This record gives sequence, C-alpha cells and structure tokens, in this order.
Amino acid sequence: MESLDNGFIAKVIASAANDATADGELGSSKSISTVTGQCISSKGDDAPVLVDRDGTVIILTLNRPSQLNAINYAMVDRLQVLLDEIEQDNTVRAVVITGAGGKAFSAGADIHEFSGSVASGPAFAVREFVSRGQALTARIERFPKPIVAAINGIAFGGGCEILEAVHLAVAADTATFAKPEIRLDMPPTFGGTQRLPRIAGRKRALEHLLTGEPFDAERALSLGLVNNVVSRSELMSTAIQLAQGTTKHTSSAVAAILEAVSRGADRPIGEALLEERKAFAGLVGKDELSKGLASWRNRRRKQS
Repeated sequence: MESLDNGFIAKVIASAANDATADGELGSSKSISTVTGQCISSKGDDAPVLVDRDGTVIILTLNRPSQLNAINYAMVDRLQVLLDEIEQDNTVRAVVITGAGGKAFSAGADIHEFSGSVASGPAFAVREFVSRGQALTARIERFPKPIVAAINGIAFGGGCEILEAVHLAVAADTATFAKPEIRLDMPPTFGGTQRLPRIAGRKRALEHLLTGEPFDAERALSLGLVNNVVSRSELMSTAIQLAQGTTKHTSSAVAAILEAVSRGADRPIGEALLEERKAFAGLVGKDELSKGLASWRNRRRKQS
C-alpha cells in the first residue's frame, strides 16, 4: 500500500495495519466445507478465504489480515470456487462475507501483485487483473442466493467494489470506506465506475470516484451502500440475522427476485419488466408457488 503514501488514506491504512498485526486473526472457530461437511480448524489457517457455517448460512472470511485482506488473485479464484460449491449445495440458503483480523473488510486489490500484471502490458493486465475482478463482482451480483456483507473495518477500492456487488450489507459504526483508485492514476476496475453511480446516483458517486477521500459508515448508509450501521459487537449477529431473514422464504422465489433485480437494474424499464415477467413465469407450475398460493387461500378462509 505504499503507493498511497500521501494523505489521510495512507494514515488510515497504516494505523489499521498496526492494529491488525496486534490483534491477529480470528479465533479458533470451526470451518465447514460445503462439499464434505467436514469440520476443520480455522485457527492459523493460511487459506485466502475461510469458511464457517451458522445453520443454513455460510460465512466467508477474507483471510489476509496482515495485509488488511488485500485481494490477490488466489483470493479471487478461491471465492469463485467457493461460490460454485455453495450454489450447488441445497442446504445453504445465504452467504455472509466479512474480513479477518477485525480492522479491515478489505483494503482493496493487492497492489504489489497487480503492479506486476500492469508491467506486462495492457492485454495481460486486463486479462489477469481487470477481467478476473469483474468476473468475481458479476458473480456475486448475480448469485442466486442472498449475499450479505458484514463490513468490519476498512472497505477501500476492490473491497468497496465487492460491497457494491453484494445484495445486502451491514457496517460497523467504525468502518471506513473509500474509492482511492484515482490516487493511483487509474479508475476502479472491478465494476466501481458502473455500480456506485447506480446505487448512489451519478453526482454523489463521482464525488467519491474523483476525490478518493474516505467516508464513514453513516455516509455509506446515506449513499445506499449499506442497509444498516451497528456497533462492532453487534455486526456479525446482525449480518447473520439479516441473512437468515431471507431463508424464511422459498429458495425459488428468492432466486427469482435476485435474478430479476440484477438483470433488470441496468436496463430500460421495458426490458427490465421483461426480466420480471421471465422470473415469474419460471415459477409457474412449480410446487413452491402452488403451495404458497394454497396456503394464502387457506388463511383467508379461516379468517372469514
């Protein structure tokens, strides 16, 4: 992160890095593989992403705390593999993503790693860095199960772009956000130039994209980046509760809503309504819809 050695952002990162080194990693919780169901100890695990489980909710923890969970290629690739596994696991209904170490969700892309890609020329850099990051955020955005971000600290650059892509989010009141790519003389590359204006509005998004200045959790709430701001101690329980709230409903209805919203968000209203129509039509004739309608009719008869 030495490329950001001027200004407030560098001070925020340096301070958090020192605190993260002192705090270390998460505790000795148990991780559960979505493939085998086998419990493995997460303490001391150097995997780029840790996997834990709370009922039907999988918790993915970005796990490079000494680097403030900077997003390297191994982390991106591992997230893609895990999302593929989670999508196929019918016992999993929702996902929570957070960061290890307590000080950062993610401080952004691993600058040392992607600098090497940039040095290899535009074609290589686009393929290895930009396309990889955009594929991840697109996968998150269009994932058929709700993904909730629990923002426990710094969410800068690529970390903020993951936040922009998830379906729901909760932030600790101490969390800090920024779009600092302009300070590297580049635009965001994981979708931030497109998603943030759609979420926050063009002028409010450009204020952050063009200045790179950090902003706090209340500002993130006002921009629509997060759904709620809570104390650090309440963060994970609130995020898991939010995720569990989506599991009360049928997985097919949840997936239909997510698909209609994600596919229609950047289209003219006429095309977007066609996506809504397709999402509904895909449920017609399925047991879940028939049972839902029958249950509603039965309730109405009992009330009359």
